[in-house]
Amino acid sequence: MMTDLQTLLKHTSRSLYLSARLLPVDVRDAFGTAYLLCRYADTIADTSLLPAEKRLYWISLFPKCVEEQNASLFDAITQEISSATTNIYEAQLLHHLSDCLQAYSRLPAAQQRAILQVVNAVCDGMKIDLQVFPDEKSGQVGCFSAKQDLENYCHLMGGAPGVFWSQLIADALSLSSDANTFLTLGKNIGDALQIVNILRDLPRDLRIGRCYFPQEDLTEHHLKAEDLLQPENSPRFEPIKQKWIDWGRMKLKSAYAYFNMLPKKQPFHRAAVAWPVLWAADTLNKLEQEKNLLDPALRVKISRCRIYGTMAATLPILLSNQLFSIWLKSKLSDGK
Repeated sequence: MMTDLQTLLKHTSRSLYLSARLLPVDVRDAFGTAYLLCRYADTIADTSLLPAEKRLYWISLFPKCVEEQNASLFDAITQEISSATTNIYEAQLLHHLSDCLQAYSRLPAAQQRAILQVVNAVCDGMKIDLQVFPDEKSGQVGCFSAKQDLENYCHLMGGAPGVFWSQLIADALSLSSDANTFLTLGKNIGDALQIVNILRDLPRDLRIGRCYFPQEDLTEHHLKAEDLLQPENSPRFEPIKQKWIDWGRMKLKSAYAYFNMLPKKQPFHRAAVAWPVLWAADTLNKLEQEKNLLDPALRVKISRCRIYGTMAATLPILLSNQLFSIWLKSKLSDGK
């Protein structure tokens, strides 16, 4: 991948960049290109200065534009979105779109197909955002109806990228077990990472009209989506928060078998898998400890010290599946 795109990946995702840079060039380029294309789609979906109908139109066209390398359509999208974004890194991303497309065109056909699959899934998730929830400026808050809606959303936005990531690894390595099992475990891990994002971003999402937690959960605890705009309702939201933290921990337990399938002679792949899993477990613990999660002034995230401390302590677990399991188990049981 071109240096500019590596820098852009670093700016758009600190922790993901730290993991991805460990991968071999052929895997890293495909992963980075897919991530940046999905972030480009996300920029389209989140550009609130454009009406939802226009964003939905472009999101629906986006995967086909990637597949066909349709430069004229991308120029039209870029021109429209560039005038509406105020985020410096989004602006840089738009500026480097042609580089992303060139990187995509140089990838093997199998990797291109895998990228299209994950781009399609993520765009389907973004279409849900634009179709289910009210306009960001309406002052209203919408929510999913049932737990299956949230689970499906996590599958699209996290599970599908987890499958993509796992497919890249499975194609590059000789796994110790069935590849389909590996992909299923990867989907579960991706689901967990997505529920972490949803819980962490809850106050911000509520203020653009999006409550991803289902009405059936809210009703059970005598809440409406609009009630979550009031930080004083954090104690009433605690049982719902805990339910989905437990769901994320259950999904993250797939990492035990997933990590064991990675050859010990591939330490960089093992580190690139271990770090996001361990950081996700740490974040779930911080979310559990935070008793005022609805406060928009708070931002739940693990410290740089914890991130780099995990990296520094990684070497023993690269050589021992048992040590990784012990370390992860200790994190997943912290709140129990």
